Amino acid sequence: MPMPTKEQLQKSIEKALRLSPRRNFKQSVELVVVLKDVDPRTPEGRIRETIFLPRGRGKELSICIVADGEMAVKARELGAKITVTSDDLRSMGRKDARKIAEQCDWVLVRTDLMPLAGRVLGPALGPRGKIPVPVPPSANIEAFIKRYSSAILIRSKDQPQVMAPIGTEDMPLDGLVENAQAILSLLETKLPNGSHNIAKVIVKTTMGPPIPVLG
Repeated sequence: MPMPTKEQLQKSIEKALRLSPRRNFKQSVELVVVLKDVDPRTPEGRIRETIFLPRGRGKELSICIVADGEMAVKARELGAKITVTSDDLRSMGRKDARKIAEQCDWVLVRTDLMPLAGRVLGPALGPRGKIPVPVPPSANIEAFIKRYSSAILIRSKDQPQVMAPIGTEDMPLDGLVENAQAILSLLETKLPNGSHNIAKVIVKTTMGPPIPVLG
């Protein structure tokens, strides 16, 4: 199946926004890609990729930092949602680990603390489809926080499809289109047979009807 054009995406996203019922919260706009001839239970058919949306998420993400020393101080100054030190990890119980997993969209971990963070936070992050991101000790933590503020994790679970947010309903239309194109381009490179493994492309808002782009 050919990949949808910019014009096709724009037309379908416009329709999805137009038909979406008004709600008292800001709805996400989602891209649904239905796959074919792909078994998500096999390594070849499993999709799990981080992508940095070129036009951002349209909302503020909660970035949490696991670090010591200067990196921890800088993360607090930058307004990280939660900053966790190695001492915090050593005294942390399961309830606090679950709280971090629930509140944080991304958990950035200084590389030397990855083994400890994996043991303490891993059991809470894993079931929620979240993964700790290693950060080199010499890295610019401000740049990492900024970068992951536009990041999403796209993955196929037990069904041959991928669902991903491309922004929010108040974003400019061209931004939603550009984000959708970025996700589709990534999938095309990761699927065994590229666009031939795509059966349908659909867009929708959180509470709105699905609008087919292709399929």
